[in-house]
This record gives sequence, C-alpha cells and structure tokens, in this order.
Amino acid sequence: MSEPIRVLHFADVHLGAENYGAADPETGVSARVSDSLLRLDEMIEFARAGDVDLALFAGDAFHSRGPNPTVQREFAVRMLALSRLAPLVMLLGDSDSPPQSTRASSLAIYDTLRVPNIWVAQDYQARRIATKRGDVVLGAAPYLSRSRLLADADARGRSREEEAAEAERSLRERLDALAAEADELAADDAPRLLCGHFSVAGAEPESDGDAPLGPDAAVALDSLADTGWDYVALGHRRRHQALSAAEPPVVYSGGLERIGFAEADEATGFCWVELARGAADWRFVELAARKMLALRVDCRDVENPTVAVLDELRRHDLAGVVLRLDIRLGAETEAMLKDKVIRDALRRAGVFHIAAISKDVERPIRTRLGANPEGLSELELLERYFEVRAVEPGRREQLLRLAREIVAGE
Repeated sequence: MSEPIRVLHFADVHLGAENYGAADPETGVSARVSDSLLRLDEMIEFARAGDVDLALFAGDAFHSRGPNPTVQREFAVRMLALSRLAPLVMLLGDSDSPPQSTRASSLAIYDTLRVPNIWVAQDYQARRIATKRGDVVLGAAPYLSRSRLLADADARGRSREEEAAEAERSLRERLDALAAEADELAADDAPRLLCGHFSVAGAEPESDGDAPLGPDAAVALDSLADTGWDYVALGHRRRHQALSAAEPPVVYSGGLERIGFAEADEATGFCWVELARGAADWRFVELAARKMLALRVDCRDVENPTVAVLDELRRHDLAGVVLRLDIRLGAETEAMLKDKVIRDALRRAGVFHIAAISKDVERPIRTRLGANPEGLSELELLERYFEVRAVEPGRREQLLRLAREIVAGE
C-alpha cells in the first residue's frame, strides 16, 4: 500500500481585518495584519516540516473584495512560498469574488501570470493532480452567490422561501455533477477530495462580524455522504468544526487568527490530513492566535472603583492581550473612577491594545421633588436630592447631619 498523501487544509484568512491595532510605520501594515501574516508563516513552516504533498486553500483570502496592494503583496509572498513546497489549490470565497462577473477577482492575478504550481479555482471543476506521493482527484467548489445559482431559473412570482429552495437545489445538483466528474477521473485508487466554499445545513452559526456577504444557499450534510469523496475540505465559516463523524469527514478548518471579540474563546488554526482512498486521518492544528479578553467589573457598591478595577486586572495575565474593559458604576461612584490610573496600569501590564474602556452608569429614575417643592426647606430639598441620586442610607444620614450642623452654625 502506498504512503498516505499529506494534505494541508486552511481557509478564511480574512487578511486586511485591522481591528484593534495600530499601523506599523516600518511595514506599512496594521499590527493585526502582521498577526495574521505570522500565523500564515507558522502554518507554512509546519507544512514544510511535515513534507506536505498538496495544499488546499478553501477561500476568503481577504477581509474585503478590494484589498489594498500591500496586503495583497504580503499574501502573495506566503502563497508563493507554499507553492514551492507542493501544488496549491486556491478557491474563490465570497470575500474574494467580484461583485460583477465582468470584473477580476482578487486572486485572478495568479492565473493571469501563470504562476507555477498554483491553480485558482473560479468555477466548479474536477482535476487530477500529481503529488510526490501519488495522484489526487480534486473537486473544486468555489463560492457561488444565490444570484448565480438562480441564473438559469425563472424567479418570477417566487417567494423568498421558494427562491432559497431553488438555490439549494441548484447547489446540490452542481455538487452531484462535480462528484460524477471526479469519478470519471479516478478510475483507479486515487483518493478524492472535495474543496468547497459554501454553507452546510447544521453548521454552527457565524460569530459576530464575519457573516457571509448576502444570503446563503446551504447544502444538506447527508447529501455529501456516499458521494465518493474521501475528505471534504471547507471554508466559509471562521469557526473550526467537523460536521460528520462518518465517512467522509466534512470539516471547516476555521480562521487562522482571531479578528473580533466574538472569537475570543474560539480555537484558530488549520487541518492536516493523511489521505488514502477510502480513509482520511485528519487533525486540527491549533495556532497561538492573539488573545482577546473582555472583562466586566461591577463597581456600583464599592467605595473606591479605581482600586476595584485594578484588583480585577491583577488577576489576569494581560501581556500581549487585546482588552475590552466594561465597568459598571453607580451614580455616586462614576466621578470617583480615575481613567488615567487604569490606562497607566494597563500599559505597565503589557496590554497589546485597549479596544475600549466603557462605563455603564446605573442612573435611578428621577422622581419629582413633590407637588410643591417651593414650600420645602433647604434641608428637605437636600434630602429629596439624595433620594433622587440613590445615595446609600447610612451615607445620606451622615451628609444630612453635617448639613444641619452647617445650617445651625449660620
């Protein structure tokens, strides 16, 4: 039996997401873009050490359809390095696809320049690819918008639900045709891979901020079973997840780097697959992505909110962290909070970036001073004021006692 073919599966890089980081004056890119580039470098080094045979990029290279040239250049440097190790297949994701079919995609330049060992899959197509450990039959299923899926259908008079059902039927038919095309190319024992950028029904929902562009058509998971594929490598969901424990494994590799706080608890990385006909031994390789931490400190009933916040910060390792700090305050404690002291402490702790220091001040519902406040004495007005401001009863009595002493001494 021949040695299994070693496959790298990654996706959803979203390079150009510049949340929570300043620009580096030397490189001209955001520090957060540098984080993503570092994750790419770490992945490529893993592939080199593992003697990769085939690299699959399942779409969404950039965070927008119009990435800036510097970001495109840095991505190209990494893809060229990867293509020197093994054949590289790159799918168009929704973020890579042009809004109009007449415009070039953000990945089209690789085909235009005929870059060796790189295939940019822009349409559904199967190919037989030679690797140093044997041939692989690959079915490429790049992103198709609902409008493209419905291009040949008569949508007149259809409801939204009927359009969605038609788009899903069209997607399923294209995937079935792709599997049949792969069967023709794999008359022997060559393993078969499906690399796609689409939604599968039942996949865990998107985290905030990385929802697909526009409405999606989703294929049923069971429609990918018994189709002859040995492994289904997916992009389009930044959350890593394996959707099927049976054959074939259906896997979203997820993103390489966190881009928002909704991903703070998500593992990021890529998949490493040892592939043979009828078997795929795969594992998720986690990368040490930038840590993102959201802290919430309740200071409504403390005497010194600044001290309370500093005490909470000391409980965490904040070095290299993107931090969001939410502080709950009472009407009395708001003015006692010292922002500068807190920011100085965060800088000393080595925080990478302060995303926000927000204050949630609990203000009581204002009450009327009375039907005829003009008839109240100064001390009665002061007492009503303390009630409106929800001053704690013990402190209220202390303040009123001092006020009586002042009035009596006049």
